[in-house]
Amino acid sequence: MSDKLILITLLVKLGVAAAVASALTRSRVFARVLFSEHRTRRDSFTLLAFILLPLTLGVLVRTSVPNFLAADISLEATILIGLFLGPAYAVLGGIVFSVPALLHHEFLALPFNAALGLAAGFIGLTIAQDEVWSFTPFIDLSLYRWIHRNLSKPRFDRQILFLFLIVLMEALRDWVAYLHPRRLFALEPAQWWIRALVLVSAPMVVGVMIKVWNTLRLELKLEEQQRLFLEARLDALRRQINPHFLFNTLNSISSLVRSQPELAREMTVKLASILRALLRDHDTCVTLRDELAFTDDYLAIEVVRFGADKLKIVKEIDPATLDAQVPGILLQPLIENCIKHGLEPRIHGGQITLRSRFKNNSVLIEIEDDGVGIGGRPMLDPRNCGSGIGMKNVRERLDVLYGQNAQCNVISSPGRGTLVSIEIPLGV
Repeated sequence: MSDKLILITLLVKLGVAAAVASALTRSRVFARVLFSEHRTRRDSFTLLAFILLPLTLGVLVRTSVPNFLAADISLEATILIGLFLGPAYAVLGGIVFSVPALLHHEFLALPFNAALGLAAGFIGLTIAQDEVWSFTPFIDLSLYRWIHRNLSKPRFDRQILFLFLIVLMEALRDWVAYLHPRRLFALEPAQWWIRALVLVSAPMVVGVMIKVWNTLRLELKLEEQQRLFLEARLDALRRQINPHFLFNTLNSISSLVRSQPELAREMTVKLASILRALLRDHDTCVTLRDELAFTDDYLAIEVVRFGADKLKIVKEIDPATLDAQVPGILLQPLIENCIKHGLEPRIHGGQITLRSRFKNNSVLIEIEDDGVGIGGRPMLDPRNCGSGIGMKNVRERLDVLYGQNAQCNVISSPGRGTLVSIEIPLGV
């Protein structure tokens, strides 16, 4: 093979490594088993199979297609298996890689790959996973960092040792292939500087594949951190609701303790039921059926406080919507606003109507009262549910959970009441 073709092969090898690594990251199963901190035996064999299948095919292509040697990156792949799975799996992987080579009469491929896998596996046991993920294919930068660190404070650097060990493994393969021609595959350039590039290409290929996978690992970590942040924010919003509701309810109970102790006792029992539900339910979303059950206890308290003759509850619930997922404690602050701002100012009270139905690919929930209205003027704002604590909380929770996919509409007219409608997308 000419030196010019070898140079082209080295460049194509980097492209093959990047392409295979990128293709593997498209599989969620591969990502799960690769980034798992505690792999089962089944997970390890799954990860091994993902690496072996395309790269063993690459060895077969190299032995079958003339001058397409870049498809064979079995040495680098064996090293990667040793780093992530350990000696036993690396030896097994090296043996599988050698099968197409044995069919091509490269009889030293099997013992060499097995020894390579054993050595790579033991190297992987001595290097922490964080050091593996931070390994860079840019050799000059690694050397620069190593020299810079050791000039100020000499220390043992496993990454640089790992880099030179990969070069050593490639050099050993070249040496064995030189002693036994056609019994082991290796690139054999005539000029010394191209031979140096061949040696350097091995850690470059390993580094490229690690960098591609590490990019996905960092993206998944960022997504996980964002998820935890959103969960923490939602939990804070739920904690904001609970004291607000508890404060109002305790005020209602305290006003009845002396004048109507039986009613106060009944309200206390209902409040205890609500608090048990709050302590028991930690899910972000619940079924509409459970949410309505929660609001029933709250409404029972308000009917006792407000008076059954002055507060009427009407439900127009589509039974098909009862299993739809909605944010927990979503309706209670809206109903509380209806009572406090819509019906309490009226001497003869009024009515609250709860409705639910499907609309396109969303569940539509409406809370309507026939009270005094908001601010004595009509209002229609598809992204505004009011400025009170409870209404603001509802709006923020919908924004966090669904973004622009959820809608909250408020329509109010003086003397005719207020309608709050919420559209929550299904399956989000």
